[in-house]
Amino acid sequence: MELNLLTLEKLSTLDLETMINDLIKEDFSKLVQMLYRIDVSEAKLKNILQANPNENAGKLIAQVVIERVAATKKARESFSTKTPSIEDDEERL
Repeated sequence: MELNLLTLEKLSTLDLETMINDLIKEDFSKLVQMLYRIDVSEAKLKNILQANPNENAGKLIAQVVIERVAATKKARESFSTKTPSIEDDEERL
C-alpha cells in the first residue's frame, strides 16, 4: 500500500492504528519514512511515547498522524483560494 496523505485521510482510526502497529513489527523503516514524508515532528512523537510508556504505541502514533494530516488538509484548503471571475468584479461595482 502506498502511504501518502490521501491514503491516510481515508483510513479509519482503528485501521490506521493497526497499520502502524503492523509497520512497527514488520517494517519499521517504512513507518519512519512515512512519518518523515508527512512531516510528523520527531521530538513531539518522542515526547508522547516517553510520557506514555504503557500505552499502545500504534494508537499514540496514529493520534499524532491524524493531527498532522488534519493540519496539512486545513493548510491545503486555505491556500486553494477561488480565482475571482469577471462576474465577481461586476458584483463589487
